[in-house]
Amino acid sequence: MRTSTEQRITDRTGTGRRAGARTLAALIALAAAGTAALSGCGGGTTQTVGNAPPKKQDPFEQRADTVVRDWPKVKPVSGHHDAVLPLAGADRPKDTTARELTVTVGHGACDAHYGTHVRESEKLVVISGWSERSRTKKMCTAQLETDKAKVKLKSALGDRRIVDAATGKQLAAS
Repeated sequence: MRTSTEQRITDRTGTGRRAGARTLAALIALAAAGTAALSGCGGGTTQTVGNAPPKKQDPFEQRADTVVRDWPKVKPVSGHHDAVLPLAGADRPKDTTARELTVTVGHGACDAHYGTHVRESEKLVVISGWSERSRTKKMCTAQLETDKAKVKLKSALGDRRIVDAATGKQLAAS
């Protein structure tokens, strides 16, 4: 039997203090769980958030991804791109354990710098030339020069195909 004080505390639904205590306990438990979740669950590790955005892929990396994904149905790059220039050729080493290739890079007569980009995948070695024009030369002929360049590989060439990133064609067939 309830006392007159208990009857006055009873809410309109008739549940009384026990329901209020259960609601309060549930709210405290939720707050504690939320705090633990926000603080990393108390594992003692701190999470660091970098303030630098992810590095944007350069034109060669974008093209190499396309070549690897679409091989062997790769369309050539349209237009002239200094970051993805076609190669004039490649020499496939006879030794499949070789970790170095020689390619022929085409560049302009007035280019200050030139070289190669390489991307290796399980089945392909994607290579292109690149060039950087001289800023000091005002007039220049539109002639093509070629030079040999060594390309170092992270792993042995094996039976992977050597592919020109600009044209999408295989170089130096095995």
